[in-house]
Amino acid sequence: MIVATLATIVAILGLTGPLMAKERILISSEWGKVTADLADNDAARSLVRMLPVTIQMRDHLRQEKTGNLPAPLQESVRQTRFSKGTLGLWTSDHFVIYYSDGQVPQPGIIILGQVAGDVSMFDQPGSVTVRIERAQ
Repeated sequence: MIVATLATIVAILGLTGPLMAKERILISSEWGKVTADLADNDAARSLVRMLPVTIQMRDHLRQEKTGNLPAPLQESVRQTRFSKGTLGLWTSDHFVIYYSDGQVPQPGIIILGQVAGDVSMFDQPGSVTVRIERAQ
């Protein structure tokens, strides 16, 4: 019998660091709402200090929605793999929500967290405005 540990599951999802136990955000748009658990890194902590924030996002490569934050976040460790629901940074102010699994070229992305629900609402063409705030 194979028993998956939390560390194994996190590795399969493409996350490098532990998720913050108490930091959850709400991402809302005209397409719906999802919550996400944030990673335990400097970039995610600097995102929390910035909240609430509204971002105009556009579709990119039919795998992600991307948009610019009002200010850069702190640098953290980067990786090239991501999974459906990963929240990340391409550059220090370029926020990304992935709605499919994949890989990016070097230098990779900074993982900000993982959506705790269905991100398929973002899997549609066109732009969308999202609001990111602390979850209640």
